[in-house]
Amino acid sequence: MTHDHPGAGTPTTRRSVLRGTAAAAATAGLSAGLPHPAAHAAPRPSAAAGRQPYRWRGVAMGGTGFVSGILFHPRVRGLVYARTDIGGAYRWDDRAARWIPLTDHIGWDDWNLLGVEAVALDPAHPDRLYLALGTYAQPWASDGAVLRSDDRGATWRRADLPVKLGANEDGRGTGERLLVDPRDSAVLWLGTRHDGLWRSTDRGATWERDTSFPAVPVPTGQGVTTLTAAGRTLYAGWGDGGGTGPALYRTTADGGWEPVPGQPTGPATAVPQHLAHAHGVLYATYADAPGPNGQSDGAVHALDLATGRWSDLTPVRPGGDDTFGYAGLAVSARRPGTLVVSTNNRWAKVDTVFHSTDGGATWTSLRERAVMDVSETPYLAWGGEEPKFGWWTQALALDPYDTRHVLFGTGATIYGTRDLTHWAPRIRGLEEASVRKLISPPAGRARLLSALGDIGGFHHDTLTASPARGFYANPVFGTATGLDLAALRPSYVVRTGWGDGGNGALSRDGGRTWTPFATQPPPAKDAPGPIAVTADAGALIWALVHWDGTRYPAWRSQDHGATWTEIPTFPAGATPLADPLDPRTVYAYDTAAGTVAVSRDAGRTFTAAATGLPAGDREYQLAATPGRTGHLWLSAKENGLFRSYDGGRTFTRDANLAASHTLGFGKAAPGARHPAVYHVARLADSALTAVHRSDDGGRTWIRINDDAHQWGWTGQTITGDPRRHGRVYLGTNGRGVQYGDPL
Repeated sequence: MTHDHPGAGTPTTRRSVLRGTAAAAATAGLSAGLPHPAAHAAPRPSAAAGRQPYRWRGVAMGGTGFVSGILFHPRVRGLVYARTDIGGAYRWDDRAARWIPLTDHIGWDDWNLLGVEAVALDPAHPDRLYLALGTYAQPWASDGAVLRSDDRGATWRRADLPVKLGANEDGRGTGERLLVDPRDSAVLWLGTRHDGLWRSTDRGATWERDTSFPAVPVPTGQGVTTLTAAGRTLYAGWGDGGGTGPALYRTTADGGWEPVPGQPTGPATAVPQHLAHAHGVLYATYADAPGPNGQSDGAVHALDLATGRWSDLTPVRPGGDDTFGYAGLAVSARRPGTLVVSTNNRWAKVDTVFHSTDGGATWTSLRERAVMDVSETPYLAWGGEEPKFGWWTQALALDPYDTRHVLFGTGATIYGTRDLTHWAPRIRGLEEASVRKLISPPAGRARLLSALGDIGGFHHDTLTASPARGFYANPVFGTATGLDLAALRPSYVVRTGWGDGGNGALSRDGGRTWTPFATQPPPAKDAPGPIAVTADAGALIWALVHWDGTRYPAWRSQDHGATWTEIPTFPAGATPLADPLDPRTVYAYDTAAGTVAVSRDAGRTFTAAATGLPAGDREYQLAATPGRTGHLWLSAKENGLFRSYDGGRTFTRDANLAASHTLGFGKAAPGARHPAVYHVARLADSALTAVHRSDDGGRTWIRINDDAHQWGWTGQTITGDPRRHGRVYLGTNGRGVQYGDPL
């Protein structure tokens, strides 16, 4: 599964800085098409008007993202932690039977820290918790950080690192790469991808590289993949040996490191995935690639620490048309010989968990006997199919107090069992979707329609339960690219995205059921792009953009997708926007040229209106005030907010907003004439990007989130509820949809 990120991934949504004299003039409001603010009646300057407390909750979907690590505390019953690749870390609340998010306080400027590379627990001090944070190790990403807590993640202290981590890169399911030294709880070890092994002697407050570690990193390699302790000896997995060099190292009596003698070699053991120790035996899972994709071979081995003898415990040898690696690993400290391992990337026969009670001499596959209950998150039936037992199964955990209680992560959920037979999602409270667009319909059964990365989207009748119908079907999309409804016929909804059964569909019942477009433009299969529907549902305008940014001409249908006609005058790659009242009017913002194009014939032809607007970033967003014709808002990120009252002919920059990332509208406040405006923005007198609401058309703003609820990067989509003043729905990049209500 992939996610939408502001730094990397597919599709890419990297922040950019506007350059050039034309852009600078546009920012000042002086280029063509942007009159001085005094040129027409604009609202009074925006100003901060304080804060309003909100209650924030997550819209229930049920995970939908990759869970990369799960850890039981060895000495506290029911204390469990989970980490994700882009959505932060969680602690299990055993009484409430739900996950508690621990990193929602991470703010806009620190978005790269919402990915958790590793978690470390202190066996001797159960309240202590450590997180290694950093989503990308690429040159454009910020350095990583280590958070440390003395209250199980309720509060944190932070230490910035001089190196980068990669929680959403290949190898993110290995680990843990962070370890509390059992010989001294003040000492921590951190394995990095490209910068070797690091050590802290003050509980993570400061860090220095351990120059005695002998392995040399490869720029594109994995570095230290996993760390564990066996008695007073530490072990480190090394992912850069390629199957020919040492893959495991251990500490020596003089405090240095050396390769583990007699260790297995070969392609199947190229990348150590997990290490675990119990009862004098060190267990290791291996694969020929870091995963979660790309693994075709693997093995399970064990080292008898008393004799130094290695044993091959591989349950099933990959080969032929059944290729995969071994990844997850957990052993019981209470019952000698009890352990579980997981396969990974086994698409031909589906991944499984192997269980052994005799130290790996014999194994039982748990998949074949599994009874799956996905009633709490019905989308896991995958559109009517049987739920898959596992995929991307690199996180695996065994309850130290109950060896029949097993948890494992997948690309979308956490499955759990207490009898090794009956499995159900254990995902309540953990939401990881990357959200691309949200619509709260003004009428009908749906409270919320969503367009998501990886999982297509949902029709939510209620916000507190994963939809009974699962995700959108007919067709099923992976990542959605567009979602729109007809403002004057809100039961008519269209969506687009990457799918195998077509790339576009329409609904006439508010998004509950769907019909694929009868045909689609030729480029749509590889470049579905965003879509708009005119206010009366009379015409569809489909912009075609590949995820890599390649732009194609837009196409128009006036028969609900039965036939399509190319629109030569539409600016290629622009995002179409229908006027909410006038069915004849459609707008398009050409982010490449900084130009607004307008159609007065329901999308048949477009002509240029305002020019000289900020250009160069395809994430700039154009929005229209509900219930009004020609009232447009342009969110131009760090270039600010621009307003038009004449249908896009001219725009004025709001000088009191330093940055505008996404905005949407909801029900007006009692007695107000303008819909409520919800805005992820930075005011000119503030250094903080936050969530704001205005009840007076943008004249004044109040902050409605707080420092504990920031969720990293939130610049993709936001909307209010048209039927309930004050309610807002905020799309995040890894924490699903957050919705807030005034307290």
